[in-house]
Amino acid sequence: MPFDVRRLDIYRKVPKDLTQPTYTGGFISILCCVFMLFLFLSELTGFLATEIVNELYVDDPDKDSGGKIDVSLNVSLPNLHCDLVGLDIQDEMGRHEVGHIDNSMKVPLNQGYGCRFEGEFTINKVPGNFHVSTHSATAQPQSPDMTHNIHKLAFGEKLQVHNVHGAFNALGGANRLGSNPLASHDYILKIVPTVYEDLSGKQIFSYQYTVANKEYVAYSHTGRIIPAIWFRYDLSPITVKYTEKRQPLYRFITTICAIIGGTFTVAGIIDSCIFTASEAWKKIQLGKMS
Repeated sequence: MPFDVRRLDIYRKVPKDLTQPTYTGGFISILCCVFMLFLFLSELTGFLATEIVNELYVDDPDKDSGGKIDVSLNVSLPNLHCDLVGLDIQDEMGRHEVGHIDNSMKVPLNQGYGCRFEGEFTINKVPGNFHVSTHSATAQPQSPDMTHNIHKLAFGEKLQVHNVHGAFNALGGANRLGSNPLASHDYILKIVPTVYEDLSGKQIFSYQYTVANKEYVAYSHTGRIIPAIWFRYDLSPITVKYTEKRQPLYRFITTICAIIGGTFTVAGIIDSCIFTASEAWKKIQLGKMS
């Protein structure tokens, strides 16, 4: 006798003539479908959306940078002539550059009485500083006015991601126009390496930083006041990594199966309890009548 595969069917079918539809079962079925649709749409939204997972570790994430960090600086000095404004860079590796001019631009302000300095340069990954001053000027002014407004100070690649909120331009908008004109300004920066990795695996290397500042009047060895805007930096050994992730497809399918199976099972139990109680109540009523 040939083997009949139908003997393995665990989903035996009940003839329609042997089933009994009820109003309660109809209402429960409608509620069950609406509930499953709601849960399905919620899970689908979560599956299509991406989440940002962050982690911390000790390492240099951008080993291909050659030990350099790109810097972008934009600062306005409304009361200092452009001929007097210069950028100096120095660090613990022995670099000492006065009057850096590569990839920089000076834009006159206030009919030439002021200046906006915009520059892009690199610094070494060691403690150091860069400062805006009059040190590179051929003739030092008698009373240089270092009141300023910082529009931008950023390190590394530009990172613009909606779900990532960090201190990538912490000094942007810093206004010192009401400070002492002859005062020097010290901005102490703690630079934190930051990596962002998208779904495709592409990485963006940027840097966040914290800042503390102080204002003081500095005198040279000749007794003259020579103010400057100092940015003293040090690098943190901790790297922050943001990874863009999406829920795996197998987990989404598993969740949908659990929703459908669980909803049908619970709805079936509720319907069965209501139907059994209803039939028992009918029998009690018939017994009273007889």
